[in-house]
Amino acid sequence: MIKKPDELIRDGLVELGLIPSKEQINAFMVYLSELKKWNKAYNLTGLRKDEDIIIKHFLDSLLYLKAIPDGKIKVTDVGSGAGVPGIPIKIIRPEIEMYLIEPSRKKTAFLRHIIKQLGLKKIEVIEKRIEEIQESGFSVDVAVTRALFNIKDFVKKASPVVREGGYFILSKGPKVKEELSKIKIKRIKDITIFELSLPLVNTKRFIVMIEK
Repeated sequence: MIKKPDELIRDGLVELGLIPSKEQINAFMVYLSELKKWNKAYNLTGLRKDEDIIIKHFLDSLLYLKAIPDGKIKVTDVGSGAGVPGIPIKIIRPEIEMYLIEPSRKKTAFLRHIIKQLGLKKIEVIEKRIEEIQESGFSVDVAVTRALFNIKDFVKKASPVVREGGYFILSKGPKVKEELSKIKIKRIKDITIFELSLPLVNTKRFIVMIEK
């Protein structure tokens, strides 16, 4: 039997060890609906099916929660695109102060729209490239990304906005250890790799957490 989108969302969240409220499930349903609607004109994602968007965007984004510290912290999503992983993280962790960095005007229009639709607070869209805000005094505890950065480039570009003792968190494929073995990253303290399973499909994911 094919599951409805709200059932997929709930089951996926439960598999992640979360206890979602009705409001959180409704927020993901609105996000799904608006993303599909805007995608027809703005091409925000190559995914079209509900199941793919839920699993490969929403649930995949929530794997980052395994590495994000507890508490009222500041997080920036670099190259946010359609809002992943930032918005799913914000829905589940509303206490986080979230900054979505995205240079594309079409994508930031969608981000501002969905933030308003969901009534999210303490979340800001920054319509710039990460390199453009390095000298602004902007500072966060954690930088996350699902954009196609290699590890070294992401750390280099995001480093000026991450405080000392903060973290860089990104998702990589099964060759992550090979990639790390070939590079040297300056001025970092520690690297942790979380080997996780994507809910509902059990695909392996590797979340890399780098301490500055």
